[in-house]
Parts: sequence; C-alpha cells; structure tokens
Amino acid sequence: MKRERPEEAEEGPNKLHRSSGDLQNAAANGSEPVQNSNSKIRKGTECPYLDTIARQNLDFDFEKCCVVSLSPINVYACLVCGKYFQGRGPKTNAFTHSLETNHHMFMKLDNGKVYCLPDGYEVEDRSLEVIRYVLNPTFKHEEIASLDREVTWARSLEGQEYMPGLVGLNNMKNNDYVNVAVQILARVVPIRDYFLDASNYSSCKSVLVQRFGELLRKIWNPRNFKGQVSPHEFMQAVMSSSSKRFTIEQQGDALDFWAWFINTLHHHLSPTKRNKPSIISNCFQGELEVTTEAGTGKAKEPNAAGQITNVVERVPFLFLGLDLPAAPLYKDVMETNIIPQVPIFDLLKKFDNQHTSDDIKAGRRRFKLTKLPAYMVLHIKRFTKNNFFVEKNPTIVNFPVKNLELRDVVPVPSGKGDKVLPSKYDLIGNVVHDGKPGAGGTYRLHVHRKSEDAWYEVQDLRVTDILPQMVALSETYMQVYELKAQS
Repeated sequence: MKRERPEEAEEGPNKLHRSSGDLQNAAANGSEPVQNSNSKIRKGTECPYLDTIARQNLDFDFEKCCVVSLSPINVYACLVCGKYFQGRGPKTNAFTHSLETNHHMFMKLDNGKVYCLPDGYEVEDRSLEVIRYVLNPTFKHEEIASLDREVTWARSLEGQEYMPGLVGLNNMKNNDYVNVAVQILARVVPIRDYFLDASNYSSCKSVLVQRFGELLRKIWNPRNFKGQVSPHEFMQAVMSSSSKRFTIEQQGDALDFWAWFINTLHHHLSPTKRNKPSIISNCFQGELEVTTEAGTGKAKEPNAAGQITNVVERVPFLFLGLDLPAAPLYKDVMETNIIPQVPIFDLLKKFDNQHTSDDIKAGRRRFKLTKLPAYMVLHIKRFTKNNFFVEKNPTIVNFPVKNLELRDVVPVPSGKGDKVLPSKYDLIGNVVHDGKPGAGGTYRLHVHRKSEDAWYEVQDLRVTDILPQMVALSETYMQVYELKAQS
C-alpha cells in the first residue's frame, strides 16, 4: 500500500494515521508531523502570537541550514529571532526552540508557509506576504520594463533610504573582487531582465545559476528590510563550482573571476550544445580577425603548398585586453614619482590591423574587429609578473564616459551592402583597483544609474554619488561599455 504524505492525507474517517512510534521517528528525522483532526489553517486574527514577529531580525541572505544540526533539509526560520531550525514536529529543533524561548512563529523556507508551534497549525495573514516577498522576490514583466524609466527609492525598516538595484554588497572578508563583478552584471539590462524573471531558468539545474538569480532579485528588491545584501549563498555556490579557486577568505583577481563566471554561466545555461548562444554570449561575445605573420607562432610551419605565409583566423572574444605603456623608471626633478597618462584611444589602436603585438609563443600578430558586441568589456593590463614579484603599472587611462566612437580609431565592421552599423559606446561600469597587487589591494566600482543619468561609487556596503569627471581620475582595471542604438 502506497503511503500518503501527511499534507495529502484525506480528511474524515478514511484519514491515514501513524502509530506513536512512527510519529516519534519522523519527528527525530526532522520530517513533517502528521496533521491531527484539530490541525487547520487559522487566520491571523485567530493567532495570538502573530504580533511577536520581529522583521528587523529576519535575514534570508545566509545559507539555509539548521543552526543545531547544520542540515539543509526541511528548514524553518523563527520569525521572532531569525534563526534557522529543522523540522516542526515533536522532538525536532524548531519544536524544542519554541518551547525553550517562547518563540512560536516559524516559516518554512522552501515554500513560505507559516506555522505556529508547538500547536502546529498554519497561519494565513496578509502581513506575511511581505516576508514571503523578501524571502523570494518576484517581478512582473511590466515591473521589469519600468526599471530604467522610473527613479525609484526605497526605505528600509531602520528608515535608511536605498536604491533598488544599487545596494551595497557585504564584504564578508575578501570577496570584494566578486562584488564588483556582480554589481556590473546587475547593470547589464538584458542579463538583469533575464535573471529577474525566474521562469527563464527555472529548469536549469545549476546551483550557481539559481543562486545568481536569487542574488540579482534581492539586489533589485524594492521591499527589502535592509539597505544592503549579503552574497553568502552565492559565494558558497561559487566556491563549490570553482573547486575553491575563488573563496571568501582569499583576495582574488576581479578579471579572473569575471572570465570564469561568465564562461561558466554560458555553459550552464546552454549545457546541451557547446556553441548554442545564451544570454551571456548574446551580450558580451564579439569576433576578432587575428593575423599571425609568416615565420612566427602558428605561421612557422609551411602550408599544404609548402609555403610559409600569414595565418588568418577569426576567433570569438568575451573581453578585450589593452596594453599599457611601460611606467617610467625614474623620478622627476621634484623627486616625486611620475604618473603618466594615456588616452584610451591610443590603447584601442591595438585593433586597427596595423599595430603588431609581439609574443614569444603566439608570435607577431595583428588584430581587427569583425563583430562588435552589444556590451564591450575592456581589461586594462596593469599587472606584470616576473620571476620575483607582481608589479602594478600606475598609468592613468583617460576615457570618455559617453560616446566612445570606435569608428574614429579602428576599422569597424559594416552590414550588408556596406550598411553603417552602430559603433558608439557609453560606459556603464568602471572597476578600479586600489593599493598593491595581490592580497594588499582592494576593488571599488563606478556605475551609471540609467534611470536618473547619474554616477555612483560603490565599495562593498558604501554607495555614494560621484561626478562623471571623477570617474576617469582613477586606476581603472576593467570597464563595461554599452553599444548605443543607431540614431
């Protein structure tokens, strides 16, 4: 005979009952208790403990495990103190907690149902919908479409104002290199819109994809209880997926994480076919024509005709690396270090199909852009590694925050019939590295808020407004530009 789940048992004389021994075993395992004939759903007005809920103590950002057994199965949140406990039947941790501390309201974290313990009845009230929304924020299509049209400010329980979509991310120890990457991805409109609608990836089994979607929905949540978000669950998924290559404890490189993360997201969102496009490739992927000069790199060996000629190939890219000129070795007449400046247009000439890049392994190569991405990611190569240490180049890169026209610097691809394609970009995110390379450095970020056309500086939990002129006066490390539509 097939046993029914407790919540599926029939009411009335045919209702399935368990022996007391079965009930005790189920309770000890943290499973659901059997509903007795007195159990029912009560309205909030019928529950005397509803007003004991303390929203200021609730924090759903952390890993959902029982604080006693450390088990992630069948976990409930105490709505009075905010702690997580397993089960709600007799002899479970949640049941014991309710008796010992006189805390009676518990929410099941996987479905948002609220129960009163130790009585065991379910509670329904409109005030609980706010807590359910904070646990699992959801967005309608019209809400997503209006995010960049309306200037929205929200207020936390403590009265602090915050901007949905531009909130601080907690730096638990050394995860600021992850925070800046997440903040930029939250400003890329197609990626933001895709992950705010959980139905787009509900069938994806990747924990990393699910946790990233949850994090973006919490960042854009206009009803949050507090003005910041902790990426704890997301970092747990990152450490697991990267085999602890990227951790909370050890400082990492923002570009290394960015490259790994967007590649991993792409493969997890299109697991069946390697070359199948995803929301990641649609946003960031462009194409380069790489010419390797004869006698170097891939062009060392003769071809089928026995000739040594240039090798031309087209390769996709997700970001472009820009080489800085060498920093001066000596001080100026005032005995101070010289900090040179270089326009970004000089760096972009690397892709004009005229400048040659020398590499011991790859040979002498020339680059030409054959397909422009919707969002162009530029990496300023500040760090050089030798046999003894890693050295940082302090050169300041001058760049426009609006209307970066590639056509003025490098050849750009054209459409059918020599149709002019858009090639003008606006900056939406600028990652800055401060301090020494390696463990001694920190990351901060300049982001553009499209709804009010303003710039903000974000460093972990701190979010402050900044003038656009100040964005370029920093040691930029990575930038993301958005392609403007043809006017």
